Amino acid sequence: MKAKFDILSAKFSKTITNHYSTSFSLGIYFLNKKLRGPIYAIYGFVRLADEIVDSFYDYPKASLLAEFRDDCFKAIERGISVNPVLNSFQQAVNQYGIKPELISLFLNSMAMDLDDNVYTPDKYNEYILGSAEVVGLMCLCVFTNGDEANYERLKEPAMKLGSAFQKVNFLRDLNSDYHDLNRSYFPQVDLAAFSDDDKRAIEEDIRNDFNAALKGIKELPSTSRKGVYLAYVYYKQLFLKISHAPAGQVMTERIRVSNRQKFVLMFDSLIRYKLNTL
Repeated sequence: MKAKFDILSAKFSKTITNHYSTSFSLGIYFLNKKLRGPIYAIYGFVRLADEIVDSFYDYPKASLLAEFRDDCFKAIERGISVNPVLNSFQQAVNQYGIKPELISLFLNSMAMDLDDNVYTPDKYNEYILGSAEVVGLMCLCVFTNGDEANYERLKEPAMKLGSAFQKVNFLRDLNSDYHDLNRSYFPQVDLAAFSDDDKRAIEEDIRNDFNAALKGIKELPSTSRKGVYLAYVYYKQLFLKISHAPAGQVMTERIRVSNRQKFVLMFDSLIRYKLNTL
């Protein structure tokens, strides 16, 4: 009977992904069918943890996150959880050998968001590692499916891709993070006087991450390359829109890529993929 609950759990993680991210949902759709479930499971897990620290106002967020951490590792050990998100996540972890230290680093970064923070360079790097780079590595565990040599070869680009995605998110959400959550992730940047020079320096760092990531995407197994490239294209387009906007606009509105633009990008990227012109 557990098989029915496993199917329900997988559907729940997929629903979370579809609800929160059109970009990732479409990217996952273009993965090999066998890879979609575990990637939905990873996204559902990280999304729920993020919601705890970002959205559960007037509730004991620190206690909820601590319980979520305990329940997560119990689920992995037992091979089951009554929480559908953790049940589907533990299946991916156990099937693809996702290392516990990756999960711990991620949850440590989520705990950093429990406090109102102005980040130093060291804390910023620590946060990026845990909140984004290790998520790229979790996905890479699925994509390489136990091929340790391939995993090690693609490890750095996977981390760079996660880093690029997260830093773009920071720029996109600059207004809400600063004014609503009292967070300032970018070190040594005074957001009260955020300038075009500040923005250009951040964008150069992101551009370097994207360039390093693309080299690794081209070398991914064929079962995952197309879907990851599509997610890369979406985020690169969002980055380009942000880079064309002045600092003042970024500080006052959330720049986004419309769903119509995303479908245009999807068809363009699929043509590039077929022509091998990534």
